[in-house]
Amino acid sequence: MNIKKLLKLILITGIITTTPMCAMSQTGKSTNDKVTTVKQYIVKHALDLGIDPALALSIAKAESGFRHEARSAHGAVGVFQLMPQTAKKIGYNPYDLSENVKAGLVYYRMMYSMFGSTELALAAYNAGPGNVKRYKGVPPFGETKRFISKIMSEYNRQKTTPDPMISKVKNSRNQAKNNDIEKTTIAPIGKIEPHDLVPLNPSNVASKKQSNSIINDEVIELINTTPDGGNVNSTVNFSTISM
Repeated sequence: MNIKKLLKLILITGIITTTPMCAMSQTGKSTNDKVTTVKQYIVKHALDLGIDPALALSIAKAESGFRHEARSAHGAVGVFQLMPQTAKKIGYNPYDLSENVKAGLVYYRMMYSMFGSTELALAAYNAGPGNVKRYKGVPPFGETKRFISKIMSEYNRQKTTPDPMISKVKNSRNQAKNNDIEKTTIAPIGKIEPHDLVPLNPSNVASKKQSNSIINDEVIELINTTPDGGNVNSTVNFSTISM
């Protein structure tokens, strides 16, 4: 075998052996990105709806493993494994990721409002509210019992070791609130001159010139003689001054 053929064989062998590894790496990264996005939606909507995000994540993990493309043999779809007719009945599109998550959480909250406990709400979520009413508690179905046990076990674990996504979303929201507060803060004022306070309407100037002059002098003296008078950070409260 000559050198050219040997080099060609080595090159082909290298391509064959490395391509699957690259494909696996890209697939793994893509899957992780999808899970991250799903978790963000879950935590966001859970906080908006007043549901513990740790419980919301536990339900989604048990239902689909955070996979929006999941489909059950019974026809349930998406992250929260909703029957399409159920999701549409409460006003959501189960094939849209954000709406599937929100619909699942809204439906859970409806079941909780109906039965008053987490376990009964989960039982109704899995077996239907009719069965919970019929058996006056958790139905004696193996699937439903395993469903509740799996979620409660994960939920208790989340209480001691919360998913990092929970703090990430909460911190992001707190930062956004702080930014909004900073944007709406009224800028401080410094020294004020008479023309800043005297009405510009000529008809009012004539009748109020004397009283305004007295008030202006008092206000300006108050501002300009304070220890920080003239400082751009000084402020004054006009609410106690009557014109």
